[in-house]
Amino acid sequence: MTKMIERMLMHKLLIALCALVLTSVTAPFALAQSCRLGTPGQSVEVAIADTGRPMLMHRPALSDEARTPLPLVVLLHGSGSTGKAMLAESGLARTADAHGFIVAAPDAGIPAGKGFVWNIPGVPTITGKVPGPKDADDVAYLRNVISDLVAKGCVDPTRVYVTGMSGGGRMTSWLGCVLADRIAAIAPVVGLRAGNPWKKDPARPDPASCTPSKPMPVIAFAGDKDTVNPITGGGAGYWHYSMHAAEQRWAQLNHCTHPPTTRWVSATTYEERYTGCRDDSDVVGRIMIGKGHGWDADNDAMWAFLSRYRRAS
Repeated sequence: MTKMIERMLMHKLLIALCALVLTSVTAPFALAQSCRLGTPGQSVEVAIADTGRPMLMHRPALSDEARTPLPLVVLLHGSGSTGKAMLAESGLARTADAHGFIVAAPDAGIPAGKGFVWNIPGVPTITGKVPGPKDADDVAYLRNVISDLVAKGCVDPTRVYVTGMSGGGRMTSWLGCVLADRIAAIAPVVGLRAGNPWKKDPARPDPASCTPSKPMPVIAFAGDKDTVNPITGGGAGYWHYSMHAAEQRWAQLNHCTHPPTTRWVSATTYEERYTGCRDDSDVVGRIMIGKGHGWDADNDAMWAFLSRYRRAS
């Protein structure tokens, strides 16, 4: 009788343990299917945790709860602009609908005119002012954006990417330096940097100012007639070194071993590419002939590059 009771108790214990294991395994999948932010195919303003800074988010037209979590592209506006304006100018909502990723288009944290500018520590904004300790911490905010959308079951934490134009491109580059633990790849547009200009030699990036914890795949876009952030360097105090110097520095950071190659991808666009990099983290620069300072990006080519990469969660 005692042995029978022991067997019954053991059987119940095994059932309870199996239920516990099953719950722990399926819980993330239940969470992954719980994204209820916005309506597929629409852009809506969403709250981000307790930051007090809402953000515009576009959920792709083909998405539904059964197909979440989705990849995320964080889109950063240029200096003096807004997330809403950047979403419209970039056309990334249409690209997201076609390829099935979420776009997050936040506003920067420092007001400037009718828009905002990003806080890149030690780098002057377009106002000439270097952000101080009382200014909004945009890196912390953007980390919260990623964490909040992951926690709400909307975003795959292994497939988070960042792009941005001009000042947003510089901020994108900075996030590549300091958030490599959360971001799988970056795509700056007319704003590729690899750290601050070196005070000893402003024509080169300061190697101490960008030390990512992991290799960071990079695809950058620019126009050869850009006079705001010229690809040959010069310009404002936050610019100075050339786009080519930035590419070389990212190639060093990614431990790329093959010589760079140049090829024409269309009649008006050529590509500089560094390969043989650690974790296959290529560095690519695409230059458009005759283009100036604007959204000089091929969105489909951008997504084709970004979507190759996943970051370990």
